[in-house]
Amino acid sequence: MKDYTETRTTITMTAVVKDRPEQGFSIVEKTISTDLGPHEVLVHVAMASFCGTDLHIWKYDEWSKKRLHLPLTVGHEFSGRIVKVGKDVTLVKVGDLVSAETHIVCGKCEFCLRGEGHICENTKIIGVDTDGCFASYLKMPEANCFKNSESVNPLFLSVQEPLGNAVHTMLHFPLKDKDVAVVGCGPIGIMGVDIARAMGARRVFAVEVNEYRRNMARELGADLVIDPTSCDVIKTIKDATNGKGVDVVGEFSGAKPAIEAAFKYVKAGGGIAMLGLPNQPIEIDVAGDVVYKGLSIYGVTGRRIFETWHQVRNLLDNNLLHLDKVVTHVMPLKDINAAAALMAQGKCGKIVLIPEDHA
Repeated sequence: MKDYTETRTTITMTAVVKDRPEQGFSIVEKTISTDLGPHEVLVHVAMASFCGTDLHIWKYDEWSKKRLHLPLTVGHEFSGRIVKVGKDVTLVKVGDLVSAETHIVCGKCEFCLRGEGHICENTKIIGVDTDGCFASYLKMPEANCFKNSESVNPLFLSVQEPLGNAVHTMLHFPLKDKDVAVVGCGPIGIMGVDIARAMGARRVFAVEVNEYRRNMARELGADLVIDPTSCDVIKTIKDATNGKGVDVVGEFSGAKPAIEAAFKYVKAGGGIAMLGLPNQPIEIDVAGDVVYKGLSIYGVTGRRIFETWHQVRNLLDNNLLHLDKVVTHVMPLKDINAAAALMAQGKCGKIVLIPEDHA
């Protein structure tokens, strides 16, 4: 068996860094120590994937200005091998192929103690609050590492974190034999379409303004793909459901008109799971569209740790998804700025990035 042990005390590597308060990333040579805390591991990154959060950081928008402390190595979705472990690590070992839960939680707050670490009040996110994975190596707490199946296509292992967002959103309400609307078919939303099909939804309605992504939704089996800029979405969905509406909505867009429309076309007794983050106030008829409908609303943050990860693993291990259609581009990590520009144009699904020493 191959020995993956890292013996160097320092490593010089290429890393993607946000170091200037302007659009873009810098590609730098960075030296890190391999000294580890007692419960830390060192991971040799094999593949990383580009996220909408990374796009916000690339643009250096208002959220980024308020949240980030520069300089910062960015990136939070990855897979790789553990090459060194701290002295008290017991959960994983050198050689394990892992991805990581990107929310580092405290384990001590009210929410962590009741098994809801996904809403930990002291959460830190790698690549946002701490140095991330757009590099050849990174350090992680052992508790955040999730051991992968060696049999799964390695291209797909780095997208489990965003896939977990989609799984958390779509599986909160039962989907089998239900009419389901997926609102916003960016990379995570398009995964939502795939999940709904895998879970046996009766029909899947995809609502998306971007033509490229509407075509992706069709390819992944959406029964009705709706362009909200060219029709009345509420009427279209009501007409297709005998005036009743859909049973479940997975909201990924964060768009004010899309969210407000969803409350009109969701069926009485139905559910809306909301992952998208609006930047405007949302106006809802609480009496007519929530109370009298008996509507359930679920806010989604991250992944349930590690329940969602095991759901993701089940989908991957049983080949229930079509991530070959979701991962549309594979690029060298050094081309990160081109990847960001492509994402900004909306002409891609998931982009997987490969560090130079794995290319």
